[in-house]
Amino acid sequence: MFVGSLELDVLLGDVRSLKQKRSAVRPLLADVRKRFDVSVAEAGHLDLHRRALVGVAVVAADGEHVRDVLDACERFVAARPELELLSARRRLLGPDDD
Repeated sequence: MFVGSLELDVLLGDVRSLKQKRSAVRPLLADVRKRFDVSVAEAGHLDLHRRALVGVAVVAADGEHVRDVLDACERFVAARPELELLSARRRLLGPDDD
């Protein structure tokens, strides 16, 4: 079993309140979840109205599949015109990791 996680630090466009932030982040999370069948959540920068830390997690029997899914998620988020991807950090745990 392989477990992969991806943290995406994003800067939102014209957002002036936490309410507008929720209106921008919710559809992003739903689109990623639906398109890639992964677990996804807003995992940080909760009190900042123009920043969001999006966490993605995937579990599979094959490590290459996990990497492919995380790559696709990163590309999908980076291509969104309403936000800017500031950084991406990933982790992959396999059967040999403790």
